[in-house]
Amino acid sequence: MIEPVSPELQKFYNIFESVDKNKIPEFKDFLEANAVNFNLFKEGNFIERSFPFDMIPRIIPKKEFDELEAGIIQRVKALNAFLNDIYNEQKIVQDGVVPREYVDSAKAFLPEYMGVNPPKGIRTHISGIDLVKDAVSGDWVILEDNLRVPSGVSYPLTIRRAFRHTYPEFFEQMNISKIKQYGEQLKAAMNYVNTGGLNVVLTPGRYNSAYYEHSYLAKITDATLANGEDLVVENDEVFLCTYNDERLRVGAIYRRLDDDFLDPEEFDEESLIGVRGLARAYRAGNVALMNSIGNGVADDKGIYYFVPQMVKYYLNEEPILRNAPTYLPYYEKDRQYVLDNIDKLVIKDVAEAGGYGVLFGNRLSSEKRAEIIEMILAEPRRWIAQEVIEFYDLPCMMEEGVVPRKADLRAYVIYGEEVSVSMGGLTRYAMEEGNYLVNSSQGGGFKDTWVVEL
Repeated sequence: MIEPVSPELQKFYNIFESVDKNKIPEFKDFLEANAVNFNLFKEGNFIERSFPFDMIPRIIPKKEFDELEAGIIQRVKALNAFLNDIYNEQKIVQDGVVPREYVDSAKAFLPEYMGVNPPKGIRTHISGIDLVKDAVSGDWVILEDNLRVPSGVSYPLTIRRAFRHTYPEFFEQMNISKIKQYGEQLKAAMNYVNTGGLNVVLTPGRYNSAYYEHSYLAKITDATLANGEDLVVENDEVFLCTYNDERLRVGAIYRRLDDDFLDPEEFDEESLIGVRGLARAYRAGNVALMNSIGNGVADDKGIYYFVPQMVKYYLNEEPILRNAPTYLPYYEKDRQYVLDNIDKLVIKDVAEAGGYGVLFGNRLSSEKRAEIIEMILAEPRRWIAQEVIEFYDLPCMMEEGVVPRKADLRAYVIYGEEVSVSMGGLTRYAMEEGNYLVNSSQGGGFKDTWVVEL
């Protein structure tokens, strides 16, 4: 079902009718000229490609976004509180809100970091919250919380610049909220937690799928883009090695590496992209890591089930935004429901991300369904099940014309001295009709998201 046309979207269409359509290819030229890529790894091959873009933006009325913003800020505050609690006193476990087994068995929980606290008590510096708009209720529903290394924010920031240049009439005639201050807000957050020294964006290198984003974010925050080999740890302090053999102290690192590859001394000893000793410097409180080590426990798909309870527990508030209806096979009642209704549920492996490990029960063969049931019975903690949400299609301009495609929204949150949500976000859409997997890593495209006030 396609999302109803709001007055704000209708205004876009009214202007769109009068603009020069011959300028549309300029967007593709811009993306290619600026190497705006989201690269893919398929069957062991590295595929460098431009990120497919659709010029019809997702438009969210300002009043609707205000409620979204409040709910997202509430959620990120609760998740940050959970992380601070779970790596210290674990009160939420002691009080029985979250089962101890769900924490202890979480793949990304790092008990060796108990009692290690980041500067200013902030762990979720940059969050990506994934939502869809339910076509039945009209409500926004949260699908996932990404608190480790969420990517994608550079794409709407970049394309907004091209949009203003190519079609300034939209911005002259529509009241579109600005997003260009994102770089200033991110820089302010880096400065807020900085322990003394440079701000650095740590990248695994140009073969990473989001390398374009790493370089872009370094530019808009006035930070230094560095590889692991550019940094050295001495006396539990981090230094940037310059080309003239200077060593400059580093105080904050926006790291775009997962925990496993961050430090070969502490994690995977075969990692060639991390910084040896970086974890020691973090433990000593001599560098801020954005995001903090060990955050993955909070975006475990099993822990996701408990986030509404976290909001009530830590903030003493009712959740503004709701989860998708979710079942945990860990609980006997939920497990029986999942087994009885597996043909109409979505089954997810809790440790996977990027659209991987997602199985639609109605698309499974009877043999595969039986296999999954056996796996659920053998490892109930490994799985969650969710009702299929019939979320809205959006109009997308493709080769065959304007067609409906499933689309989600990733909202970006910066946690510094204050918590702020970018007034837009990344709308991702599936390239194929009827495909519910819109993730960029699954080959989806993107469009800008405009928050509009009439």
